[in-house]
Amino acid sequence: KSILVTGGAGFIGSFTVDLLVEKGYNIRILDNLEPQVHGKAPDYLNPAAEFIRGDVRNRVELKNAIEGVDAVFHLAAAVGVGQSMYEIDKYVSVNTQSTATLLDILANEETDVKKLIVASSMSIYGEGKYECEKCGPACPGLRSEKQLKQKEWEPKCPTCRKPLQPRPTDEEKPLEPTSIYAMTKRHQEEMCLTVGKTYGIPTVALRYFNVYGPRQALSNPYTGCCAIFSSRIMNGNPPYIFEDGMQTRDFVHVADVAHANFLALEKNGGNYQALNVGTGKPTSIKKLADLLLRLLGSKLKPIILNEYRAGDVRHCYSDITRIEKTLGYKPTISIEKGMPSFVKWVKTQRNVVDRFEKAMKELKEKGLMSSR
Repeated sequence: KSILVTGGAGFIGSFTVDLLVEKGYNIRILDNLEPQVHGKAPDYLNPAAEFIRGDVRNRVELKNAIEGVDAVFHLAAAVGVGQSMYEIDKYVSVNTQSTATLLDILANEETDVKKLIVASSMSIYGEGKYECEKCGPACPGLRSEKQLKQKEWEPKCPTCRKPLQPRPTDEEKPLEPTSIYAMTKRHQEEMCLTVGKTYGIPTVALRYFNVYGPRQALSNPYTGCCAIFSSRIMNGNPPYIFEDGMQTRDFVHVADVAHANFLALEKNGGNYQALNVGTGKPTSIKKLADLLLRLLGSKLKPIILNEYRAGDVRHCYSDITRIEKTLGYKPTISIEKGMPSFVKWVKTQRNVVDRFEKAMKELKEKGLMSSR
């Protein structure tokens, strides 16, 4: 079987390519080697895969890449929540428009594609799921500017205003994207599922939670906090934590994500559905920073300045019941087990540039961050 992986030179894409090659698939990669992520063709590119340098928005290049493949993993995307709020045209073009072009080809051209798997994101949920001791389950939406200015970080019950307790977020939670990036991931997911159903092309949307691991773009200040913190520490700068550091996320190792991708391809249980890909366990941002500092042998301490960013959510971690039942997915790498391998890889990286201050300056200039 032949498979196209758009964004196959990227972080999640390259691990997926490696696994599919190992399982005996013929792989073709379409990737534009975005300078913010790569700079050049990465040395980890699998030599057994065919590599095409091209842009998913270019219909001719995309159509040529689709020719003769049995399935498509659409992983190519511009990634960056904060940046998406001012590079709006770019994010909608790279994420939404490329997906529209892909689906237009599948709907109107002769292809061999019998399966489509699209990368979605936990960011489409907005805030995670909560429970009020008095009022029951709650979906509070974003915290107000007034609440954030008062440094009352925990979301409150919409009914009784008492602080809420976070709960695992399942796929039935209403979607409330709070950034352009999140909106484009929702577009990608819903467009693919709708067109897939209409044309009878089995489609799976995988909602990745906070993915970390080797090959993450350390010099990209808009990628995950594992990479951002690591580039800070490697340059002798302390990790910078928003709010009070007690906000939680679900950190899932890239090898587990690649395995979920493989299961979505091989099995039919997830067809025409959106599935969470995470560990089901919350980790606070402060714990993550402390763990990285310890593993990197740094004496630095994280800076917790109680500032906030527009659109940030407080807690969001996955309920993975659906993907366990439909695909038999089980995460195998806990954060305690996965972080040492990530850090080992970080230590081998040369020329890691800390661009975090520049990214912060841009956010402040756009009024997307509180200033002290």
